[in-house]
Amino acid sequence: MGDTGTMTPDVADDALAAAVDLARAAAEQEAPGLVGEYAGIEVDDERVVTHLFRTLDPAYRGWRWAVTVARAPMETEPSVEEIVLLPGEDALLAPAWVPWSERLRPGDLGVGDLLPTPADDPRLVPTMFSTDDDEEQEIVFTLGLGRVRTLSFDGRLDAVERWYAGDPGPEAPIARAAPAACTSCGFFVQLAGPLRQAFGVCANAFAPDDGRVVAVDHGCGAHSEAVVVPATPPPPPPLLDEHGIEVVGGPLGHEPGSVTDSDTNEPFGHS
Repeated sequence: MGDTGTMTPDVADDALAAAVDLARAAAEQEAPGLVGEYAGIEVDDERVVTHLFRTLDPAYRGWRWAVTVARAPMETEPSVEEIVLLPGEDALLAPAWVPWSERLRPGDLGVGDLLPTPADDPRLVPTMFSTDDDEEQEIVFTLGLGRVRTLSFDGRLDAVERWYAGDPGPEAPIARAAPAACTSCGFFVQLAGPLRQAFGVCANAFAPDDGRVVAVDHGCGAHSEAVVVPATPPPPPPLLDEHGIEVVGGPLGHEPGSVTDSDTNEPFGHS
């Protein structure tokens, strides 16, 4: 009666099994011109079955119209209970829904966006410290305790593994080609706190990692001691001859080395 995967009702209810025309008419009323060939029958209950019809809608390839018909115990004629469009085994379906917290990727956060942090985020632990004293606040801020939460061990481990294995780490192509490690660079600024032994910040404006966290064994070609240019002494002051004047060339009709007084038109010597 139907295609592979369908089943004939194992009930003594010929009226429900024979209600194909009733089910097709109901489906045609729901979606005129989009009801295709009969695709089988499924038993839902003792007096409830579902007749399936392929859809002709090109946007729903592999989907089927499911028309559920039922018959009350004292009734002889079945009635239509529900009409829905359901996917078949070869239906084209949208990808499974994934929560936003699992879809989020680095770089997705834009200007004005807010990223909620779960109260039980394993990367954070409460500091369990609160004070209104200004001096105490300055001390605890230096120690990293002036916040509601701070990095947990898992949070630090996650950051260390991510940074060390990524571009700030020693295996980055630029680091493998570097003449020396960041730990010996004059532009390397160590981090404070538990991560200071492994990471710092680059402060070289010409380095590709300027202003970014880098591992102590990272490196680049802008290392402060890679190539040291010898200091060049300043040039000597220019020598000026303040004792003689030499005029090169002169007015037409006069020999070089003489100057003509514009009033007397008489040459006068030069020292």
